[in-house]
Amino acid sequence: MTRLGYQIPNFTYPGVAPADLFSKVRQQAVEADTSGFDTVLVMDHFYQLASMGQPSANMIECYTLLSALAQHTSTARLSSLVTGNTYRNPTLLAKTVTALDLVSGGRAQLGIGAGWFEFEHDSLGFEFGTFTDRFEKLEESLQIVLPMLRGESPTLEGKWYQVREAMNNPAPLGRVPVMIGGGGERKTLRMVAQYADESNLICAAADIPRKFDALAEHCEKLGRDRSEIIVSYQTSACIAETREQAEAEFEAYLARTPEAETRRGTVIVGGPDEVAARFAELAETGIDGVTVNMTANGHIEGRVALLGQTLAPIFVR
Repeated sequence: MTRLGYQIPNFTYPGVAPADLFSKVRQQAVEADTSGFDTVLVMDHFYQLASMGQPSANMIECYTLLSALAQHTSTARLSSLVTGNTYRNPTLLAKTVTALDLVSGGRAQLGIGAGWFEFEHDSLGFEFGTFTDRFEKLEESLQIVLPMLRGESPTLEGKWYQVREAMNNPAPLGRVPVMIGGGGERKTLRMVAQYADESNLICAAADIPRKFDALAEHCEKLGRDRSEIIVSYQTSACIAETREQAEAEFEAYLARTPEAETRRGTVIVGGPDEVAARFAELAETGIDGVTVNMTANGHIEGRVALLGQTLAPIFVR
């Protein structure tokens, strides 16, 4: 499971044309794979998020991309962060994740969440529904996808999905770990306790202890050993050899992506020593790992490797 994950959430880089885009993404994945990251993750969206650019910015479908990256990496697990459940029928999702596992030599990981980007749903014709609808769908989906990934043939007559002895052959090469994304204390963390191997939190660092308490409470009610669940934390970084260089690259990113100004206070910016110190503070909260994106400068050769080398001593055990 994820102790040190590298997420690729944006595909718009200065001076990089669409024909050269994959090589730039591949570069990041290869650097992550060889510098200490144990997981490479790709955001599952079709439009860019408002905090990272315009909706029209480049986005690549995540499972096609992950399968391509599988051919250029050798050790890192490959996952979405996280799959929007509303975008795919659960049986299709099970087959897709299984295919990723096969082409990667057993390195697939299922990241999944209820789905939340209403504009994207409305524009592309995916049913959005209510908050309750989406979480009901997620739970039914987990009751289909997980058995299919475990070599079973589930039958479900649910409110949202109906399947009958759904087969999945060939099966994954091994046990596919399951990560549920989000920090909702009543619904999301209850599903983590019931179904998942990992919780990926998106919240203020100050809220982490409360999330731990909520997860522990759900585990106790369900009879689950809390220690079986890895908790990772999603964040962002901009690292360079010096703080001055990192700040310059971050400011250049904000200049070309003004929408990202809202993220200024949430990105860890600095040289290796400063970045290591900030992440060490995060580790002291009790989290087991982090998923880090580098939207500002991950496309610059060597930056992902520098981050991996800086953080691996903190999180890789």
